[in-house]
Amino acid sequence: MGQQEKVATSLADTVGERIGAFLAPVDAELARRYPGDPGTRQPVHTVYVPADLLAPDTVRSWGEQALAALDEHAPSATALAAVLGIPAELAAPVHERVRAKLANEPVEDLRVDFEDGYGLRPDVQEDQAAARAARLVREALADGTNPPYTGIRVKCLEAGVRDRSLRTTDIFLSGLLEHGGLPEGLVLTLPKVTYAEQVSAFATLLEAFETTRGLRPGRLGFEIQIETSQAVLASDGTATVARMIGAARGRATGLHYGTFDYSAGLGICAAHQSSDHPAADHAKAVMQVAAAGTGVRVCDGSTNVLPVGTTDRVHEAWRHHYGLTRRALARAYYQGWDMHPGHLPTRYAAVFTFYREGLDTAAARLKAYVARTGGDVMDEPATAKALAGHLVRGLDCGALDAEEVTARTGLTRADLDAFALPRSPAPSAATA
Repeated sequence: MGQQEKVATSLADTVGERIGAFLAPVDAELARRYPGDPGTRQPVHTVYVPADLLAPDTVRSWGEQALAALDEHAPSATALAAVLGIPAELAAPVHERVRAKLANEPVEDLRVDFEDGYGLRPDVQEDQAAARAARLVREALADGTNPPYTGIRVKCLEAGVRDRSLRTTDIFLSGLLEHGGLPEGLVLTLPKVTYAEQVSAFATLLEAFETTRGLRPGRLGFEIQIETSQAVLASDGTATVARMIGAARGRATGLHYGTFDYSAGLGICAAHQSSDHPAADHAKAVMQVAAAGTGVRVCDGSTNVLPVGTTDRVHEAWRHHYGLTRRALARAYYQGWDMHPGHLPTRYAAVFTFYREGLDTAAARLKAYVARTGGDVMDEPATAKALAGHLVRGLDCGALDAEEVTARTGLTRADLDAFALPRSPAPSAATA
């Protein structure tokens, strides 16, 4: 060992103590507001089904319809690749995985809609629909046909429909408890929010329900739909969506962009209301920055271009949906809305192609980071987390298999999670 350097200091320990005491409130605020990603699976999409159309076989039916569309309009791997421009080397594995997904788990997140897709009905009718939805969700859970995530979208909390929104929420949650309990993947969605106070009010409703039914505090979370200009930019010029996350008091789980309500509110004509419009990009960028580090996830919107009709028309709609999904993934919007069974083949084709295209590069870079062997890119710990996150999301949705990821990285799923979860310090290369 070489000569030891003389270490000199000038400051008394009390200086550090004073600074620590001064920043203690900031430390606490950072921990409260920015806890990091929750580390749970994020679905690649949310399927919206009007409450009156919900049936015991809804999920299976969507999968069967999607498979039928695939068989009719792209029956082979070569055909699907030609329509969507999937690289030849990925055509077979993507096609195989899409078919398997549609057969085994066609829907990752199902939202029973009591808002725009359901409309205004007599109270007795919506009461019955909410109670029926709770029963069907519990029955699907019991027989194993439920998707990983399920819940309802209620009406907003504006004065005209507020009481209806609160009552539907109460009936649905009460019904779940009466039929066996709350599913682990329960999700509630609050639409058309304009003020943070509406978010706070919904959080108060859920707190009251937990207290009444003896549930664990914080058991019920909800998504906030960003569908109005006021939800993005407040009258004083501040970002309303950032206030909304705080107003949820730890209950916000997602921010969902509402393509068509938001676009219409800005005066964008119907022909140009799309998730790739510059106005949509601005709104989602604000949502993304506001949510970063909070554990609240951002979800893209939907397309109203349906893949129906002749094969040429279906192919045109598929290419449109595939392109929008790939564009969203590149911008780190890992979830979107699907409104028709015909969207499922291109949802999964886009998602699976995205993760498989990135597999070799992400695995090699992460392996090099762990081994500190270098390469043509020098990665930081934060990048290692992003690389692991890519692999974890690919594993969660079925785009990747654990065996092929481990073979390329030398890492187990537990190792990947340790790198990917921002809540914990990334493991060092020496200990991973």
